[in-house]
Amino acid sequence: MKNNRRGLLVKHLSGGELDQAIADAQKSDETRLVRRLCYVKNLYYGDTREEAGDHVGISRSTTRRWARAWNEGGVEGLRPGFGGGRPPKLTNEQFDELCEILREGQPWTPRAIHALIEDCYGITYDPAHLSRKLRASGMHYAKPRPMDPRSPDDADEILAERLSEALDEKDIDEQEDDPVVLGFFR
Repeated sequence: MKNNRRGLLVKHLSGGELDQAIADAQKSDETRLVRRLCYVKNLYYGDTREEAGDHVGISRSTTRRWARAWNEGGVEGLRPGFGGGRPPKLTNEQFDELCEILREGQPWTPRAIHALIEDCYGITYDPAHLSRKLRASGMHYAKPRPMDPRSPDDADEILAERLSEALDEKDIDEQEDDPVVLGFFR
């Protein structure tokens, strides 16, 4: 089995070139590629696929895939390929337009934002995802503090009257050295 063609490794690079490829991948912060290149480096030093895989912490099936990828494409064959994920529902221009609308017409409730997106663009977002997208763009959701239902209707007038009584100039002259301290507690 050791002489089986599938077990042979194609040496695309010399040892020094492989070390340079690892260093370049580290500089560009490609940690997945570094790990894969270290696996190949272990193979260059004579380790079996299983031993090399144990050194970098991968399964047997992964060792076969990585060895095949190296043999077929070298460094580029080992580079992780990403499909890019699902495309966003709103284009960048549409999302920027939405952010401008939201900034101009504050405050917005989450329900109103969802209705606005559906009316303008004909799409819906999951509430958790939309809040993450809006936070990432610098917007933060905060519940407005509702009025206390226990407060009287003329609360502003009562406050103004109490402040004028507290700040009456006669009282300040009489208490020359004592400061006036105002506090509002509930």
